[in-house]
Amino acid sequence: MNLSLYSAATGMEAQQLNLNTIANNLANVNTPGFKRSKIEFQDMLYQKPTRASGTDSGGGNLVPTGIEVGNGSRVAATSKVFTQGQLTQTGGNLDIAIQGDGFLEVQRPDGTIGYTRDGSFKLNAQGQVVNVDGLPVLSGFQSIPSGANVSIAQNGQVTVQTSNGSSSFRLTLARFANPAGLQSMGGNLYQETPASGTPEVGAPGEQGFGSTMQGYIESSNVNIVEEMVNLITAQRAYEINSKSIQTSDEMMQNIAQMKR
Repeated sequence: MNLSLYSAATGMEAQQLNLNTIANNLANVNTPGFKRSKIEFQDMLYQKPTRASGTDSGGGNLVPTGIEVGNGSRVAATSKVFTQGQLTQTGGNLDIAIQGDGFLEVQRPDGTIGYTRDGSFKLNAQGQVVNVDGLPVLSGFQSIPSGANVSIAQNGQVTVQTSNGSSSFRLTLARFANPAGLQSMGGNLYQETPASGTPEVGAPGEQGFGSTMQGYIESSNVNIVEEMVNLITAQRAYEINSKSIQTSDEMMQNIAQMKR
């Protein structure tokens, strides 16, 4: 069996998934709170056709190196990179960016909790703070009367002033031991998994939690130049693997024509 055909095929499949990942990063370059994904590769199992290193070659002598033939590569993971995105000023009273570690909690339609870095919030008809999909934002938010003046401090302290007086409450943030283990749910939401661990809840600006910046939105952490370089690298790797298949095919064709 010509292993080069199958090894090169696995390389092409892996680079195709790499290209898909890069394309998704570039597609979300303007998505608030988006975190880029990076792909991680692994080599596959090896065949040892004749002898392995360390075997006895006679007289108590050990073979210093063996013969191993690889079977290609595979994608091991596509993990999120939770580096800080640039903060963009919007001026919206309910726009909140997290500078540092932490997520805001959003209640999903099925009652479960989603976690987001996208702080593009609005008020619904009942005075509840919601995200762009109308999902209620938790994280300590209380109802806010229409027309109220809202002030949010960096430590999460929210002051609501109306004609009847003022009230205040404090926001909370959630963080995870392994945020890369969160499951992406779409809609700028993440979901807790056994790999991410359970959320730790705390106040902004305390015990390592990030601070809340009113009137700002965290932009995507996708670097266009870096992604374009990765795109070129993936394209060249795909071409090289396809060239390996072409070369293997030509060698097999030469063998088939030898008896003519």
